[in-house]
Amino acid sequence: MKFAVIGKDVSKSDSPAIHTFLLRRCFGDGHSYERVSIPPEEFGSRAEELFTRFDGFNVTIPFKRDILPYLRELKGDAKTFGAVNTVLSKSRLGYNTDGYGFLLMLENGGIAVKGRSVLVLGAGGAGRSCIKKLCDGGADVYAYERDQARLGSVFGELGGFTPLSEVPLRSYDIILNCTGVGMHNTEGMTPAVLIGGKEQAVGEELLSRCGTAVDLIYVPRESEFLRIARILGKQTVNGAAMLFYQAYLADCIFFGRTADSEEAKHLWKEYNEVSQ
Repeated sequence: MKFAVIGKDVSKSDSPAIHTFLLRRCFGDGHSYERVSIPPEEFGSRAEELFTRFDGFNVTIPFKRDILPYLRELKGDAKTFGAVNTVLSKSRLGYNTDGYGFLLMLENGGIAVKGRSVLVLGAGGAGRSCIKKLCDGGADVYAYERDQARLGSVFGELGGFTPLSEVPLRSYDIILNCTGVGMHNTEGMTPAVLIGGKEQAVGEELLSRCGTAVDLIYVPRESEFLRIARILGKQTVNGAAMLFYQAYLADCIFFGRTADSEEAKHLWKEYNEVSQ
């Protein structure tokens, strides 16, 4: 079977390595997984070919919502989040495995969310997923998004969290970067937020007030956001484990197999050992 990851720029994506490992380990040889980068202005003209070219595919920034008009039905978290990262081509069903990967990443990192205050930066496709899972897990969630209309839309759909027009300088148990700033052409940068009426890059002033910093970015392995937090002595977690876990669930969906969280954790440990 043929699979792929689709995004604006997936040239550095770890997805092929992860899925190739999982496909061989769990589903046998002979399957392929590739990268397909598509300029946003070309997505509309190239989307249909994905359904004939691949048996299934994963969708990443910025197409998790753009793919929706091409699907027949959304399943599970995809319906809740209004964003898709996994597509079954023949049935044109859309799924979202980000929430599963996010929660397992936190669990494996020993990070509890119930009763914790969490500042989420970014309310795009991944941010929406994380906000919903954090709220469902009993966290006290605050979310900031530069696009206030987008944030208002997410709040209208999900509720259960505090939308912020600017970020208060207060203590947070966890600060979570879901913006994507810090990768590709923004490597070495941190997200910009409004603090005290002034836009500024997230730095020591804010990160010194958290207990744990989590960044969904996994390339580079340590974003500038996490580097600052580490220097401040904070616990840091990057998005590599989340990528692996959501890939595991996606492959289970592709093959109609029931996912098992303990198996996923064991495979993540094994993958780290063989990829060193």
